[in-house]
Amino acid sequence: MTQPMAADEDLLRASAPRVLGALVRRYGHFDACEDAVQEALLAAALQWPQEGRPDDPLAWLIRVASRRLTDELRSQEARRRREDTVALQVPMDHYLAPAADEPREVHDDALILLFLCCHPSLPRPSQLALTLRAVGGLTTEEIARGLLVPEETLRKRITRAKQTIKKSGLPFRMPPVAERAERLAAVRQVLYLIFNEGYTSLGRSELADEAIRITRLASAVLPDDGEVAGLLALLLLTDARRTARTGPDGELVPLDEQDRTLWNQAYIAEGTALVTDAMARTALGPYQLQAAIAALHDEADSPERTDWRQILGLYDLLVRFSDNPVAKLNRAVAVARVLGPQAGLELLDELETDPRLANHHRLETARAHFLEQAGRIQEAREHYLKAARLTTSQAERRHLNARATRL
Repeated sequence: MTQPMAADEDLLRASAPRVLGALVRRYGHFDACEDAVQEALLAAALQWPQEGRPDDPLAWLIRVASRRLTDELRSQEARRRREDTVALQVPMDHYLAPAADEPREVHDDALILLFLCCHPSLPRPSQLALTLRAVGGLTTEEIARGLLVPEETLRKRITRAKQTIKKSGLPFRMPPVAERAERLAAVRQVLYLIFNEGYTSLGRSELADEAIRITRLASAVLPDDGEVAGLLALLLLTDARRTARTGPDGELVPLDEQDRTLWNQAYIAEGTALVTDAMARTALGPYQLQAAIAALHDEADSPERTDWRQILGLYDLLVRFSDNPVAKLNRAVAVARVLGPQAGLELLDELETDPRLANHHRLETARAHFLEQAGRIQEAREHYLKAARLTTSQAERRHLNARATRL
């Protein structure tokens, strides 16, 4: 029986890191393995709608990708016999199991692949680009949008990163404990970006689920890292609102208009407990601060009862940790809530000079909202329309155009 195309696409996205991890574990050749995985995904996208999804989709993908890879390696004379033998004799469950000499603490290929891609031999921008591509399954366009850099720049970074991994001969295993700390900043940022793409892009919830799953694994492996705990708390507290952020017709529902009875109370309780514990026993960090902000939103039983003054205080701390333009934009929203829309507009004028936010739909959306609050309706309408033109999300475009029409 033919499977629905959307369900197949979700499964393929979720399976890609595990297939890539299985191949890299067994064969090495990171760049060749990724090419083989992409060919297997394409084969599945073409065959499954016509022939039906196989009983074991993951094994099917690994088998097809392995054949594509061994076909490629067979052309290299020195490897021909060894690769042919591996393809014929190694049982399928071996591809899914850790190597015999690998530490047994981690059994998840996606987490191991994440740490491999975040190796310190790669520059930070290349770590992020490669990991979002290999682990998150994001396209170059999606990665460029999330990192606020040109698409061609991302393409070059990914290519160089693959070449570096290929030349390094890095083993496919979790790095020793002493080497993990230097990779953690990139690992955390990648997980956040994968989650954010899944949460904000309607119809790609499997990315958000996978980011939460891998972050749970990372937290279990690194229980004393307060920022990993803070990141997990942030993802849970944000994802708790997922059901309420869209209406019956798929339209976006702003935070202040959401039905809070639909929020996931289990996620809110878990996330709040995680960030409270992390802030009490570890050094303060940006993910903990963002989680604390999310907790304040989630704990308010109505928009009017949200503690915006405390949120603004947390944003004041957050912007001291990094030069993140989105954090500064969110702080402007908090300032407008506490001090009024004119104060928010003045901050947006300063942020407009930041090239990372130039012509970004979030900046225009915030400006439109502040103008509407200030009673400058015609200007607000113009900026809602401008934001709608700039966003790449169809759901956001419909929402912004509806706001403009309402005005």
